Amino acid sequence: MATDLPYAADAEISLSWDELDVLRQQYNIELEKSHVTVQTKFNYAWGLVKSPQREHQVEGVKLLQEIYRAEPGRRRECLYYLGLGHYKMGNYDDARKFNDLLLQKEPNNLQAASLRELIDRAVSREGYIGMAIAGGAAAVGTILLAGLVRRAMRK
Repeated sequence: MATDLPYAADAEISLSWDELDVLRQQYNIELEKSHVTVQTKFNYAWGLVKSPQREHQVEGVKLLQEIYRAEPGRRRECLYYLGLGHYKMGNYDDARKFNDLLLQKEPNNLQAASLRELIDRAVSREGYIGMAIAGGAAAVGTILLAGLVRRAMRK
C-alpha cells in the first residue's frame, strides 16, 4: 500500500548504543541528585522506546507514562511515543489508543497518520496469522476425527 505520508521512521530507526548511553548517563546523574528534569526524562524515554530491545521499550513507555500523568503540558508530545512504544512491543490496542488521542488533537499530524497505518497493517497481519493457525488446527481436528470414525467403523 503506497502512501504519500512521511514514514514513521522512529518505528525502525534506533539510536546507537553510544547515543543511548549519553541519555542514560544524563538521566542517572540527575537521578543521583534527586532532581530529574522533565526534558532529561523525556529524552531518555524517547531513546529507550526507539531501541530494538523490548526491556528498553518497556522502560521507555513507563517513563513516558509518568511524564504523561505528571505533566499535563507535555501530554501531547508523549502521545506519539507512547503509541510507538506500544506498537514496537506488539501492544496494538494500546498503540492505537494513544495514537488516536494524538490524531484527535492533531488530525493533520502526518507522522501519527503513518503510525496508524503501521498499526493497522500489524493488526491485519496478526489476524491473518491467527486465521491460519485456526485453519490448521481445524484441519488437524478433521483428520483426527476422520481417523476415529474409520477406526470405529472397523470394529
